[in-house]
Amino acid sequence: MTKNYSEYQLLDQFMNQLRVERGLSANTIVAYNHDLITFFDFLNRRGVAPLQITQDDLVSFVAEKRPQLSARSLARCLVSIRTFYRFCVTERKIESNPARLLGIPKLYQHLPNILNRDEVEALLAQPDPQTDLGRRDKAMLELLYATGLRVTELIGLKMNNINLEAGFIRTMGKGSKERIIPMGTKALDALKEYLQDSRPSFLQKGKLSYLFLNRRGGPLTRQGFWKILKQYALKAGITRKVSPHTLRHSFATHLLEGGADLRSVQIMLGHADISTTQIYTHVARERLKEIHEKYHPRP
Repeated sequence: MTKNYSEYQLLDQFMNQLRVERGLSANTIVAYNHDLITFFDFLNRRGVAPLQITQDDLVSFVAEKRPQLSARSLARCLVSIRTFYRFCVTERKIESNPARLLGIPKLYQHLPNILNRDEVEALLAQPDPQTDLGRRDKAMLELLYATGLRVTELIGLKMNNINLEAGFIRTMGKGSKERIIPMGTKALDALKEYLQDSRPSFLQKGKLSYLFLNRRGGPLTRQGFWKILKQYALKAGITRKVSPHTLRHSFATHLLEGGADLRSVQIMLGHADISTTQIYTHVARERLKEIHEKYHPRP
């Protein structure tokens, strides 16, 4: 069977709908596209057109992929398939969604990896405030922990996204949703030092609008920031895995431990669904349990 390119054109229309109407991130769209191409290739081997699938085709696909994919990857793949066929129904390409009864495997909810307050303090103390790179790195780390930004949001900040007088930043999160987050005094002070004493030395010809710049005056990459963070974590004596999301998790957990309400944390994190934020209440409870066992005379 040769590929039916009209159906692949339909896939392109679906990707465009995800991008324009639903405002999904580029990484999410790439994942959806990869999942559906994988499914289409499977159907092609079976001689089945994508718009003519049966329940047997879906069952066979799951049976083939279950040994090859993690539970999380398989779940995402099945969500991609179900969402695509829902789109096909909306576009009146098919009458009903053949994947509507497709079960999504339940995932074990891992508690996020966080740093305790002492580890955060040790990490934030590592950049050298006497150097341009140190002041830049200090500002990035302080800002990440103070606001709970995703790493893509951090490196994507522009100069017009910050309000030094009010002490707020404005960022565009997933789904192109804007949110405004307070910085806190320490992050604000570190940012002011970087802007006054270091950022001008990174600027090349022309004035780049990105807030955080690399040595050559260009914007930082996710991989570049990840390497910076790993180096400081090692210097701080933190031997377990630390990622940019670790600071985001720590931000949320420490706020809840300090008495912040769940709705406020949800807004600052940019979660569309409060159930996503509720994972941090479990972390806070685990932390309270550890404290109780450690300090109560009869644990």
